[in-house]
Amino acid sequence: MKRTAFLLLLLLMLCSCREPQERTVAAGHYARYFSLSDSLLVTYSPYDGHADTLRLGRPMNRLVCMSSSYIGYLDALGCDSAAVGVSGIAFITSPLLQERYARGAVYDVGYDAAPDYERIVDLQPDLLITYAVSPTPSPFLARLQALGVPTLLVYEHLEHHPLARAEYLRLFGALTGRQARADSLFGRICRSYDSLCVHTESPAQVLLNVPYADQWYIPGGDNYMTRLIRDAGGEVLGARPGETRSRVISREEALLLARQADVWLNPGWCDSRAALQATLPAFPRVPAVYNNTRRTTPGGGNDFWESGPVRPDLILQDLRRILSGDAQADSLYYYIPLR
Repeated sequence: MKRTAFLLLLLLMLCSCREPQERTVAAGHYARYFSLSDSLLVTYSPYDGHADTLRLGRPMNRLVCMSSSYIGYLDALGCDSAAVGVSGIAFITSPLLQERYARGAVYDVGYDAAPDYERIVDLQPDLLITYAVSPTPSPFLARLQALGVPTLLVYEHLEHHPLARAEYLRLFGALTGRQARADSLFGRICRSYDSLCVHTESPAQVLLNVPYADQWYIPGGDNYMTRLIRDAGGEVLGARPGETRSRVISREEALLLARQADVWLNPGWCDSRAALQATLPAFPRVPAVYNNTRRTTPGGGNDFWESGPVRPDLILQDLRRILSGDAQADSLYYYIPLR
């Protein structure tokens, strides 16, 4: 389970390795890769700027969701029942979705590499929502379009501001006819997030991640996770200012960074200091180690990546407590201390 969750994290880091194309956004908004008007929803590819336009009409009540984060948005809006298909039910943490799956009200449609096309067609979805991890056209999407299944590509996983990811509430609100609720909730999340931000001249020094297949990724200084940590009063060791993409560092460089660290965050599948020591025996004992694995499923799902994009204020609250040295284990929502 822990290694499966780490693979999902690695995929997200790899998706961030390419510098996305930036778009100007309207004042008061954060998301760069979608825009919304009264009758049109437009998503923009960060890879080549291609725009997909969807004309809005009646609320969509039959959605196939190819990412667990989409379930997080629907849950927050109180319309999880709109999901009739999901990709990888074992990775979904939502109790409501699990209950609906158990009684046959929602189906697992497989993954884009091996989808159940027959099931998808039988579900007769109003829309299948999915993502892209490269500019290369997906055979999965081409096949769906040939079968007459309406699709929408969204890029929330490539947004780098935490509130930009939260703003996709507005996209899902537009699809499901809950725009007013989405706007209101997004406004509350923005106010909560801003109230929690800390700016300090002496930030806590934070080491991130562990190597997978001998590749140790450190996000850039403007990356999603780096921004969260900075807003919580920390500084990611090795993060390059002005960059969003992650870069690979050597174990030797990571060892030097570890010697400066006050806190070690998100150490992959390691669920104890003993496991961390066994993985990296030459590394020093960092004063505090926390992993974002409090809310996981036996199949490897992690709510940090499901509801976390919707509620960056809850992540920020955890990180503030951790970096200030005030964290009590039972006061954290996504994180656990490694003993």
